[in-house]
Amino acid sequence: MIEFKQVSKQYENGIWAVKKVSFQIKTGEFVYLVGPSGSGKSTLMKLMNRQELASKGQINIDDFDVTNIKAKQIPLLRRHVGVVFQDFRLLPKYTVAENIAYALEVTGKSRKEIKQRVEEVLDIVRLKAKMHQLPQELSGGEQQRVAIARALANRPLILLADEPTGNLDPTNAVEIMHALERVNREGTTVLMGTHNDSIVNSHPHRILQMYQGELVRDLARGGR
Repeated sequence: MIEFKQVSKQYENGIWAVKKVSFQIKTGEFVYLVGPSGSGKSTLMKLMNRQELASKGQINIDDFDVTNIKAKQIPLLRRHVGVVFQDFRLLPKYTVAENIAYALEVTGKSRKEIKQRVEEVLDIVRLKAKMHQLPQELSGGEQQRVAIARALANRPLILLADEPTGNLDPTNAVEIMHALERVNREGTTVLMGTHNDSIVNSHPHRILQMYQGELVRDLARGGR
C-alpha cells in the first residue's frame, strides 16, 4: 500500500511543488496521476522512492516509512519501487538482455537466476525475440517496453511510470498500456503519470489529479 499523509515539498528556491497531499493506493491498483506540467506529478513520484525528501508530512510504502528511512535502507526501497522513465535511459552499448541483467547483477544473483529472470520479464513485455538486439535497433515503443522489463527485474511490488507514452505515437502508446496492464494483472501496483487524455479515456482506471501542487480530484474509475 502507498499512503501519503499531508505531504508537502518545498524546494530551495521557495516554491512548494507539493502541498498537503493525502491519499491511499491499495496493493494491486492501477492509478493515473494527471495534471498539467508543473502540477507536482513528477515530484510526487520522486518522493515515493526518496529521490526527493518531503518537507512535511508522512509517506508510507508497505513496511517503509519513507520520510524517516535510513540511508542504508534506500536501496532496498528502490528495489521495492520500480521506475520507468519517459526517456527510457537504456545503456546504448548493451543488448536488451544485458540492460535488464545489469539491474540484477548489483543484487548478487547467480548467472542462472539472472538469465531466467531476464527471459521472464521479456516475456511479460513480449520482446523475448529481440533480447540480443541493441536499443538503437528497436522502435521507441520497443525501447520503452525494455525499460518496463528492466524496472520489473527485481520483482518490485510497485511500478512508477512517469509519462511512459509521452514520446510515442498512438499505436506504440497503446502497446505500452497493454504491457502495463499485464504487469498490473499479475499483482504489481502501477502508478502512471500522464498527459495523454486518449489513453486515460480508453483505458479507464482510478485518477488522481494534481493542480499547482495540490490534489484536486480523486476519481475511483473512468476517463476525464
